[in-house]
Amino acid sequence: MDGFVGGPNGELDWMTFNMDDKLLEYINSLTDSSDSILMGRKMTDEFINYWTSVLENAESPEYAFARKMVDIPKVVFTKTLDESAWPNTVLAKGDIVEELNQLKNQPGKDLIAMEARGSFQV
Repeated sequence: MDGFVGGPNGELDWMTFNMDDKLLEYINSLTDSSDSILMGRKMTDEFINYWTSVLENAESPEYAFARKMVDIPKVVFTKTLDESAWPNTVLAKGDIVEELNQLKNQPGKDLIAMEARGSFQV
């Protein structure tokens, strides 16, 4: 959560998948079962800027998913930031295990951890 997984120059070409209706349905089901997005600091700015920009075009095929990505509260794990520059986002600055346990013990839906090109549930 506090780093970035990529090639020596930040490449993400090692992650490949065929985006089809079945995969989109799965991604939506994961997202719909979650009420918080967990992210590391290094990808947050790009993530939020991308999904916010998609909302500028209501005709975009990604529009409905972008609305979810913008509206779902986000928790950013960081040791370097003192305040969040992003809307609907809070910072987790403590020990990552303690922060995750605290989040997991709160009432609500699942937590979903996002990385540069995918996600997993916690």
